[in-house]
Amino acid sequence: MESKAILNLSSLITADFAEATQLIYKSKGRVIITGIGKSAIIANKIVATLNSTGTPAVFMHAADAIHGDLGLILKDDVVIFLSKSGNTPEIKVLIPLIKSAKNKMIAITGNIDSFLGQHADYILNTYVEKEACPNNLAPTTSTTAQLVMGDALAIALLELRGFSSNDFAKYHPGGALGKKLYLRVLDISSVNEKPKVSPTTNIKDVIVEITEKMLGVTAVVENDEIIGIITDGDLRRMLSKVDDFSGLTAKDIMSASPKRIQAEAMAIDALEVMETYGISQLLVEENNKYAGVVHLHDLIKEGII
Repeated sequence: MESKAILNLSSLITADFAEATQLIYKSKGRVIITGIGKSAIIANKIVATLNSTGTPAVFMHAADAIHGDLGLILKDDVVIFLSKSGNTPEIKVLIPLIKSAKNKMIAITGNIDSFLGQHADYILNTYVEKEACPNNLAPTTSTTAQLVMGDALAIALLELRGFSSNDFAKYHPGGALGKKLYLRVLDISSVNEKPKVSPTTNIKDVIVEITEKMLGVTAVVENDEIIGIITDGDLRRMLSKVDDFSGLTAKDIMSASPKRIQAEAMAIDALEVMETYGISQLLVEENNKYAGVVHLHDLIKEGII
């Protein structure tokens, strides 16, 4: 029942949707979204979605508005009302107050002939034939329709603003999502040890370097430039082939032309390289100079995976 109601919403879209979107886009104020009951909860979610996608929005409970909270509405703010019936007492009291202040009003309602529908400047029709509730009482289908209409409005505004993944990262700095969008390789590798040996370093010292730096790897560096890499795996393979390694040096067992990544690259790009080549470490370069190591465990710890 709810899925059918969502599919039907596209047939209810009129020019009001485009005009309401343009109104918000061009507004110098915020979006104030109000409702009561279950509609108020949906209003809160729409507010959160708008804020996270570049449109400043504030929730105002319709009941609280007529008991003092009306003062949060500023001159240039656009007010969105959510109400299935469009005739709830609080909404009917609130509408004349908003009109007297000359703020533009957008209605998200399932009843375009209601008091709200008749007085709003723009109507986003969220009509549903029946609630999913078997008694046709509990707001279910109607609130789903409101939520979808709010998402449609938010995405239309997002596209108008040219809101990019970089913009998204600014509003979501915490958690895995934000880190995928802004965390760079250098942010991770700079806090790690920086294992390195020269091509002529003897194997015993190579083992000590890898062990002390605890990254399971060391870069082989000459004139600050990477010429190779030695991993735990390289050492194990060497030990399986020779009994006496006292005469060997780093150059004898290193892997030349190792996979590397630029310090300014995104951490998520480092993960992609590791997954592509089935490796756990990447050497990091900055201005063609060795800059450190980024390990798969670092990406896990940061929540990139």
